[in-house]
Amino acid sequence: MADPAIDYDDVQGTILRGYRVDLARHFILSITNPQATGRLIEALVEGSNGLPKITTARRVMPKPDCFLNLSFTSAGLTAMGLSAQQLSSFDASFQLGATSPKSATTVGDVGSSAPENWIGGLNNGAQVHVLLSLWVAESGSVLETVSAQLRSAFGGCMTELYAQDAAALPDNKVHFGYRDSIAQPTVIGAPPSKRQTPDDQPAVKTGEFLLGYQNETGGSYRVSPVELSINSSYAAFRILEQDVAGFDALLASYAGEAEMDTEKLAAQICGRWRNGNPLELAPDKQGPVLPTEQLNNFTYVSSDAATDDTLGFNCPIGSHIRRSNPRNGAVVGAGSPHHRIVRRAMPYGPAYDPQHPDTEARGLVGYFINASVINQFEFLISQWNNSSEFVMAATGPGGQNAGNAVFNISGEDVFLGVNNPTDSSFTLPREGPLGSKNKELTGFSRTITTRGGAYCFFPSIKGLRYLAGLPQTS
Repeated sequence: MADPAIDYDDVQGTILRGYRVDLARHFILSITNPQATGRLIEALVEGSNGLPKITTARRVMPKPDCFLNLSFTSAGLTAMGLSAQQLSSFDASFQLGATSPKSATTVGDVGSSAPENWIGGLNNGAQVHVLLSLWVAESGSVLETVSAQLRSAFGGCMTELYAQDAAALPDNKVHFGYRDSIAQPTVIGAPPSKRQTPDDQPAVKTGEFLLGYQNETGGSYRVSPVELSINSSYAAFRILEQDVAGFDALLASYAGEAEMDTEKLAAQICGRWRNGNPLELAPDKQGPVLPTEQLNNFTYVSSDAATDDTLGFNCPIGSHIRRSNPRNGAVVGAGSPHHRIVRRAMPYGPAYDPQHPDTEARGLVGYFINASVINQFEFLISQWNNSSEFVMAATGPGGQNAGNAVFNISGEDVFLGVNNPTDSSFTLPREGPLGSKNKELTGFSRTITTRGGAYCFFPSIKGLRYLAGLPQTS
């Protein structure tokens, strides 16, 4: 039976569509007065009392000056009056929260990335209740004006623990210099987007991103009460600090050993050149930016020996984009469609100038959205990004195994892995029996550190109304 059409007016917008903005501010809030918080939620749903309205998945023209979305942690739902029995129906990792030892260990938030080192009160998961995210097209004055309105409104019912700003860099790049926001899953039933980069991957079932719809296993994710069980979603909110000088030093240090220049090594680590061209389509040199319709339109496995890259000779199996989305490669966990995520993230901090080094905090902040924290976000990070065993034994066309895939990977994702110098490694595949001529780079440190996080629940609009009325009846 086919899923019913999605009611875009009932879905918070950031789940199904990107806003394409230049500025953002994420408020981290703790509820002090549930009843007043309920009244504020109702005002935000209605867009009353001079406040901006919660943005839905329904596109409106002309494009508004700002977008607003609201999510709750497990502790936040409890503070609003959800019962322990109701909460027990939610995703198990969401219930534990991002600061729990189990969750932190699962996604590699250890050492310098451990929750006890997080900023902005995020280290205390029990007090983090609400994340209110404001996105602004381009005007700093709009950001400040609307922020003042929101602060005045939530000041009587919630304590502001922290506010994390974000600002787009030129040419949609991140601080490491790579062009970003190229690949997102195509979600069945989502609003069409002219900006979505076409690909030849299968569209992902609605239930991988919205509760209440069929997912890739044929079931659906649901929670209690029913008011929260349709058109809601989960997300992992992350503040990821990027050590640009450290990454540049890594490239400079290992380029000689890798027998390639720093730009080629950067492409091998990522799976794309810094201008966004994928190694599968441009294996030897970066070249001009490929047409939009080609940037995301490739696979790793083919029955044609001339185009097959099962063994990773064009794009290393351990590269970031191949780990994060193995496409049609043979991997553990039933493959890509079962573990896709929607990423809504922007850079924060000033652009880095290597001619004038500084120690300013900079990185990436935003949401990793999915309908199952365990099966999507945590699985992807733990089983694909942070494990060298994510690829099943593979051979090329005709059974060739000159560089058997099992020998072509090691260590963790260079970007998102823990990467302790004593055991970090990255393998550059080379032609040779059973990977005997592979080049393995070892001994490097992590260049991305988690500075904050929270597991969030984005209720549907109906769900927000339910929560708004809950404190008065509890």
